[in-house]
Amino acid sequence: MATTRVSNKTTYHHGDLKAVLLDETARILRDEGESALSLRRLAANVGVSRTAPYHHFKDKQSLLSAVAEEGFIRFNHTMQAVLEQGRGKGGERVMREYVNAYVDFAVNNSEYYDLMYGSQLWRSDSLASSLLSSARSTLRAEVERLQALQARGLISQTLDPLRFTQVAWGMLHGISRLLVDGIYTDAASASSICETAAGMLWQQLRE
Repeated sequence: MATTRVSNKTTYHHGDLKAVLLDETARILRDEGESALSLRRLAANVGVSRTAPYHHFKDKQSLLSAVAEEGFIRFNHTMQAVLEQGRGKGGERVMREYVNAYVDFAVNNSEYYDLMYGSQLWRSDSLASSLLSSARSTLRAEVERLQALQARGLISQTLDPLRFTQVAWGMLHGISRLLVDGIYTDAASASSICETAAGMLWQQLRE
């Protein structure tokens, strides 16, 4: 999401500084790339002392991990909204909307998505435990949702919710990554790909 730079220290409350720093970091990543990011540059952009960001983030790696966590929060809110709006609709239609929402989030929020699933953070020896927890809880919530649907007899009783979620996650991530990286560039084709993916996933849920 686009954010407005903060020009002086009095435009926000002290307790809001972490959120301001995260928003500005996301803006820099989106508009200028990671090479333009440093904690000193970040402090200057939001109008605080050079040391202020270090009260929240010990280094750049910690900052990027926090942005990734924010990405998971935004992603989960987006997907939950899709599911809530889909109540009363047919399951296949909800699946189409779910797939499209996932891919739309990745494409339109790549500054977050790149970090959420980026190798730079996940291969780090100092991977933040809170980021790991955010990713795992996202997966766990989807598994539990499918288990609840099974209990209500709305999807296949022979389905393995964990394996299905892992495969679906991999499929949607692959589509998203190809779009974010510019390998898939035709919007009509991307829409058709999402429709096909949704149909395949729904078929598996119903078998």
